[in-house]
Amino acid sequence: MASSERWKRNRSKSGRKVEELREERKTTGGSIKSVFLLSPVRLLLVWAVLIFATLGLGFNLYRLQIVTSPVLLKKARQQQMVSLRPFVPRRSVVDRNGNYLATDQPSYTLYAHPKLFKVSKQEVANQLSKIINVPEDELLKKFNQKNSGVRIAQSLREDLANHISRLNNDGLELIGQYSRLYPQQELAADVVGYVDSNHRGQAGVEYSQFKLLERAVHSVRISRSGNGEMMPDYMPEGFLHYDDLQLKLTIDNRLQRAARSALKEKIKKFKAKRGAVIVMNAQDGSLLAMVSEPTYNPNEYSKFDLGLFKNWALADLYEPGSTFKPINVAIALESGAVTPETTFNDSGHITIAGWPIKNAQNKSYGSVNITQILQYSSNIGMVQMMQQLKPDVYYSWLQKLGLGNKVGIDLPFESPGQMKTKQQFMSSPIEPATTSFGQGFSLTPIQLVTLHASLANGGKIVTPHVVRGLFDSQGQMYLQPNLPPPRPVFSPQTSDTVLEMMEKVVSNGTGKPAQIPGYRIGGKTGTAQKASASGGYDSSAKITSFVGILPVDSAQRYVVLAVVDNPEGNVFGSIVAAPIVKSVMEAIISIEEIPPSQEQQTMPSQQQIPLSQPQQPQD
Repeated sequence: MASSERWKRNRSKSGRKVEELREERKTTGGSIKSVFLLSPVRLLLVWAVLIFATLGLGFNLYRLQIVTSPVLLKKARQQQMVSLRPFVPRRSVVDRNGNYLATDQPSYTLYAHPKLFKVSKQEVANQLSKIINVPEDELLKKFNQKNSGVRIAQSLREDLANHISRLNNDGLELIGQYSRLYPQQELAADVVGYVDSNHRGQAGVEYSQFKLLERAVHSVRISRSGNGEMMPDYMPEGFLHYDDLQLKLTIDNRLQRAARSALKEKIKKFKAKRGAVIVMNAQDGSLLAMVSEPTYNPNEYSKFDLGLFKNWALADLYEPGSTFKPINVAIALESGAVTPETTFNDSGHITIAGWPIKNAQNKSYGSVNITQILQYSSNIGMVQMMQQLKPDVYYSWLQKLGLGNKVGIDLPFESPGQMKTKQQFMSSPIEPATTSFGQGFSLTPIQLVTLHASLANGGKIVTPHVVRGLFDSQGQMYLQPNLPPPRPVFSPQTSDTVLEMMEKVVSNGTGKPAQIPGYRIGGKTGTAQKASASGGYDSSAKITSFVGILPVDSAQRYVVLAVVDNPEGNVFGSIVAAPIVKSVMEAIISIEEIPPSQEQQTMPSQQQIPLSQPQQPQD
């Protein structure tokens, strides 16, 4: 009943509303019919809006799903993925026997946040002091600098980091990274070099062989969750794995240690400025040892002068003096200008283009053959011998031997030698004369060793090198550097003849201090004046040297060079450098297990020197 009554009342209201509209239309002159005709228009408008909205939505969906889908997909993946380039340790460097010379190891930097300490600063300082060996007062001073982010120590070993972690002390933060460790310290620093704080090589093979030492690392994309955390299930398999290859060198730690010890002893004894020792396998050019003094500890490179990072045996030039004389003898013999029996009269002095030339200590040796010229290191005999060659022929030979060029060693910062231009050399007779006894031009110690290796290996120029190749953990070679093939310069007959002459230098000449009983050794002393900055030569400054070849009677020979710069006193190569070479050769005999010679070395039976002349000349 109630609903029926409501319906009647609503009906009555509608009727009154219609009547009111009719009265309004009569007043305004309109009709009631036009009011009801507006409803379909409004309906059409609503439908139009809905249709256009639907079309717009469809178009936008098309644009999002079809047109811009690749762009949006890329943005989504960028938000969901992170690109990482994981740090991969640098390959290790080992000597020829597998002893580590350089390797990467985990290290840690310790930071303190004093505002987070749950105990007193004094107690934290006391705990840390016992672990990292830093005084408590110094630690407290650092804690008081600021409330957070105080760097306490860096390059901490893993065992120390673990000890600190076990303290469970809030406010101590360890950040891990890899650092380069050089277990042998300064022993092979001249060859290995070092890396800086950015893990980039700055010297030695660390610099020149960075392509072999740095493992190939590619960026990887890893999924992450909505809160930004990495999702392990979506990490590429093995993305942190890397090869086990090592860079093996030709250097032998034992020989390196023997050479450095002998060199340091003589430098200290004669208060010399510096020195270098090089040991080369004459057959293939591999270096078994290369040391220079003074040197540096690559673990603490920042504490040393920058000049020590340059291996002066490769980078600095010097005039070789008499150690170059065997090379000149080989040139004269190979060109046919002289024979081993050719003799010259050594009066003790000669004048060339107004320039006086003398022997060491103003000595004279009378009539001498080519062997005796080397044996007694006669400057006068060398000048007369090389005068048998035309200057242009002589100069061509020097160019053929590579003077003025680099030898191409696989270590950085090698300097090319220096020599006069061909016009200068040919226009003044003094130039060939001074070149004959090893002055007037400059080379590096490594180039002199390379030239003497050609006398020891049958006449071939080989490329000196310290890199043997990349080897895996099983000792299998993975990669071997390509070296230029040996370049013939002298005939085997010429090189063997000169080597026999050099043997006489050691048996009964200036090289006697290098003798080792039971072994046949060739060698040559050298004592050269140093060029003066103001021109000419400084009479008070010398470079003493000795080059030795061991053993003469074997196909496998080793060249050893010792150079000592500016020793004090009235000294010669025979006094300073020859004993160093002897010590190193004794180490080679032991390490390489070289047996004694089968036949005893005999004294020279060639032309005798007058009794009034010294039997032990110095050079």
